[in-house]
Amino acid sequence: MLPVARAAGVPAPPMVAFFTSVSAICVTGLVLVDTGTYWSVFGQSTIMVMFQLGGFGMMTAATLLGLMVNRSPRLRTRLVTQTETRSLWVGDISSVAKLVLGVTILSQLVIGTLLTLRMRFGHDMAWGDAAWSGFFHAVSAFNNAGFSIHADGFIRYAGDALVLLPVMIAAVVGGIGFPILNDLRDRCRDPRHWSLHTKLTLAGTLVLVASGFVAILLFEWDNARTFGPMSIAEKLLNSLFMSASARTVGFNTVDIGALTPETWALHYFLMFVGGGSAGTAGGVKVGTVMILVLLVIAEAKGHADTEAFGRRVGASAQRQAITVLVVGSVIVAVGTIALLRISHFPTDQVIFEVIAAFGSAGLSTGITADLPPAGQFVLALLMFFGRVGTITLATSLVIGERRMPYRFPEEHPIVG
Repeated sequence: MLPVARAAGVPAPPMVAFFTSVSAICVTGLVLVDTGTYWSVFGQSTIMVMFQLGGFGMMTAATLLGLMVNRSPRLRTRLVTQTETRSLWVGDISSVAKLVLGVTILSQLVIGTLLTLRMRFGHDMAWGDAAWSGFFHAVSAFNNAGFSIHADGFIRYAGDALVLLPVMIAAVVGGIGFPILNDLRDRCRDPRHWSLHTKLTLAGTLVLVASGFVAILLFEWDNARTFGPMSIAEKLLNSLFMSASARTVGFNTVDIGALTPETWALHYFLMFVGGGSAGTAGGVKVGTVMILVLLVIAEAKGHADTEAFGRRVGASAQRQAITVLVVGSVIVAVGTIALLRISHFPTDQVIFEVIAAFGSAGLSTGITADLPPAGQFVLALLMFFGRVGTITLATSLVIGERRMPYRFPEEHPIVG
């Protein structure tokens, strides 16, 4: 709200400042005002710092602070952090924290430099503007924040693969999850030794991106307001970018409000699922959905165990996945009902907005700024719960798990 943060030199209204802060810290990207023109360089820098901290992750930040204060974090701190890092042993947390810092700095430097050079020589920006645009969007992409200093997002770069591909790579690396990066670093030569978490997340990500790419291409091929005027190569590029972006980075190369209803429905699913655990992405996470898919397959086959890649998924992981999915669904349902109650927008637009907020996707059909203050506050809560709630829930489920000294008699209620 400081006057220096706003381009006009006057304080921003409390709701605008509050909503922008929540969106940045929760790496969502929903905005009430145009980031590039409403905020000054100081304001944009503040926003960038916030989504850098938010993307870095509260658990990771706490671990790093613990390492700086004490080279040997307490066992309980390590156990809590291990909940979010899943596939790692307790002794690996220090290594992961260093990996997080290294990958974050290196990725943003490389992608920022590539984008700066492209903005300078491909789009004739001055060196200062090119560097600011390049590094702002590199940090935003890596943290899956979805903030852009361009009023039209990435629509101006819809035909530029040298901008879209680096941004997409940054988003995937940041959102895939640091436990997977650690696994790939230590066992890159032998995929057979990858953890089950790594295999499930990589397989799920590949399926989601590929299926989303094909579906969006089919749904938008003849849409005169989106892919219609594009060449075949541009359609392929933008379909791939949109499929990857929908899973939480939140950049758009076409007008989201002009998409077909089928593409909106596809976005509901992609945004809700999100990215990998312990990464910068939001949603209920790919690993959660993959465990549930395996559970359904095992039940359909009549198998007692849920299995994949020669491993058995633990019963506690299955219960946690079901709990996270159910709680996430309830939050989305309640948020949708609340927003329908206090706004006049169609149901499909409200659902899109709610899932985008909960899944930290940042995509919008264009109604965010037109919602009443109460509606904007509901979205802020959804962003907060979506970013913090599922992680906190998963952590509490793991550290709160205990064996009872007795078991009740078993019965089988009718299902279905």
